[in-house]
Amino acid sequence: MQFSENWLRTFVNPEMDTQALSHALTMTGLEVEELTPVAPAFENIVVGEIVSAVKHPDADRLQVCQVKVGQETLQIVCGAANARVGLKAPCALVGAELPGISIKQAKVRGVESFGMMCSSKELGLAAEATGLLELPADAPVGQDIRDYLDLNDTLFTLKLTPNRADCLSILGIARDVVAMTGAPLSVPTTQPSAITTDKSISVQVQATEACPAYFGRVITGVNAQAKSPDWVVRRLERSGIRSISALVDITNYVLLELGQPMHAFDLDKLQGNVNVRLAKAGESLQLLNGNTVQLAADDLVIADNSGAIALAGIMGGEPTSVTDVTTAVFLESAFFTPDTIAGKARRIGLSTDSSYRFERGVDFGNTANALARATDLVLSICGGQAGRVTQSVATLPVRKQVTLRYDRLQSVLGIDIPYATVGKLLTQLGFTFTEQDHVFLVQAPSYRFDIAREEDLIEEIARLYGYDKIPAITPHANLAMLEQSESRLNVAGLRDAMQSQGYQEVVTYSFVDEAWERDLLGNASPIPLKNPIASNMSVMRSGLWGGLLDVLSYNLNRKQDRALLFEVGSSYHTAAQGYAEQQKLAGLFYGDFQPEQWASDKREVDFYDVKATVDALTKQQAEYRVETHAALHPGQTARVYIDGKAQGWFGKLHPKWQQDYNFPKATFLFELNVDALLHASVPQYQEVSKFLGVRRDIAVIVNANVQVQAIIDAVKMAQIPLLQQIQLFDVYQGKGIAENKKSLAFLVLIQDTHKTLVDTEAEAAMAELLKILENQFGAELRN
Repeated sequence: MQFSENWLRTFVNPEMDTQALSHALTMTGLEVEELTPVAPAFENIVVGEIVSAVKHPDADRLQVCQVKVGQETLQIVCGAANARVGLKAPCALVGAELPGISIKQAKVRGVESFGMMCSSKELGLAAEATGLLELPADAPVGQDIRDYLDLNDTLFTLKLTPNRADCLSILGIARDVVAMTGAPLSVPTTQPSAITTDKSISVQVQATEACPAYFGRVITGVNAQAKSPDWVVRRLERSGIRSISALVDITNYVLLELGQPMHAFDLDKLQGNVNVRLAKAGESLQLLNGNTVQLAADDLVIADNSGAIALAGIMGGEPTSVTDVTTAVFLESAFFTPDTIAGKARRIGLSTDSSYRFERGVDFGNTANALARATDLVLSICGGQAGRVTQSVATLPVRKQVTLRYDRLQSVLGIDIPYATVGKLLTQLGFTFTEQDHVFLVQAPSYRFDIAREEDLIEEIARLYGYDKIPAITPHANLAMLEQSESRLNVAGLRDAMQSQGYQEVVTYSFVDEAWERDLLGNASPIPLKNPIASNMSVMRSGLWGGLLDVLSYNLNRKQDRALLFEVGSSYHTAAQGYAEQQKLAGLFYGDFQPEQWASDKREVDFYDVKATVDALTKQQAEYRVETHAALHPGQTARVYIDGKAQGWFGKLHPKWQQDYNFPKATFLFELNVDALLHASVPQYQEVSKFLGVRRDIAVIVNANVQVQAIIDAVKMAQIPLLQQIQLFDVYQGKGIAENKKSLAFLVLIQDTHKTLVDTEAEAAMAELLKILENQFGAELRN
């Protein structure tokens, strides 16, 4: 919210300078983000009038002007193309200091010059200018230009929180200044306009819940080509709104002054009466910005007999807009509920001053007064005859009484505020209340729709009493070490483990494209967002790979040829009782296994490199099964099981997705449920044997489809006495082995921890091992 300080001071003028006012606003919760002087510092510049102008004797483009600056007339050499007799423009006197220019008496091509005529650029009011700044013909000659153009002004830019929509107007800000300073409030008086025409428009509100209050008035005989007064144009421009025409400027002025969005329809373009209703199926509307939008069934529209003529609370329609030839208007002032307008403008790619206010809440108690104020301005600037007010008022929102307990106030704030001071501050805020037994029953005014509970009132008291008066007290507490289970790890440990392997952590959005979920993750029913911030962020993610692939693509486009990325984040799923959130750890490996160096050969990352990372995270407790996933290569995909439960996936990115993302090299991914990784076995002491073990190597031939993991699991389950370890060290298929067979070579470690092992014991263990392999897997000992 940007506004002119001088405009604010016409409503309330506290005895404090600009900096003090800025600090006071910030300390009461209306943060002043920026203070900008309207004009740089300068003086000795007055309104001057050129009374004569003759060509310079020695220069084709210069004129020697006689300029009246009050009681005296000065000779000034001027080169501006628009310098002419009768023109009034700013004149810098000798001794004036302009931005980067010092005005001195000088000779210009041999002719004495006693000042300088100024453009808006030289005054620091514009970046560029083509000639002198032309002033109105009634500008008083000799008056200080700062006073005439109201340049002793500062632009305030407020960073308002969403709950303070009541301060999106000069009146709203003035109310807060009154509350914090006690200065009197001066609101422009509005007298009921005399009804001088019988013309009127009938209004029917079908959607009364969306539009509880609608006021309208016909004004005939207006001069749409009338010029907006300088004070209106100046205040609009200093609030960031450009002047368009007198009628449009008036509606914008009332919006800024009172916070009530308004609209003016060309009466002659309306067909029949006005109807406030929801849009019909297939209905469209050409807006004031020239765009034609297709309306949804929940869009609220203003309509006449021809159809929709305005998108309620957002923007008017082009067919009924006012122009320079408009002679009669229908002024609209309405209250649309925030729920009705919220998200509608963004859905069609718009953000207007009206929708911004209606989404947050507009004072329904000021709707009729805003229409009266706009009527006054139209009649005084454009002339015309006002008709009677047409209105439709249904059930308006109710401001419920809120209880404020004095004891609770002191408990929350931790300071002692006098009881009488609390009542005084509530009165300054414009609240009415009754009190009994140190309890205030508070009724907030219609414009304070953010007051709904006791905490809201406590906040109001705190900010007006002064946050700087609340002492900073260091908290004191007894600290004790909390019990930490050794069988439950911390997520930070997972992050450390990933970083120690060279991975870098990234954070990506939980909102993703629906196509990702459907095609990449195979999720046909993702959780949709009711009000997405962008079309490509319309659903909640059920996995983290999409974000990692986007980050990889971003890095590859910036010439990074190697990436190890991981993310710990939430995924979202549909559950029997609504929705479920699950934390996952996902990783991505792309490029060479190691950074380029002299000590090792260059090779690309492969399936088993990523498997090693998964093994480390699962502490070698994972079981891998061949299954398929929409995002992974069908021949290099494994599903991860821990204690018999599926806990994740890893594998190579499917060639289709590698082509879609235009990745030159293979990309490997993994994703695991964090909860499964946080369980750990408590370490138990086991004596290290003093006796040597016996290693035996064994090679067996099995069917090609036999999984090594199944063999190892079967051997471990058998619990063969003295057998301490079995580990695969070679796989062979080729010459000497049948086509549908493969040779597996295992390292077998046999050891007795209490005595020296003898050959017969080792042979018995090996025999039992071979028996298991033969019976369960049809294995044959390889010669």
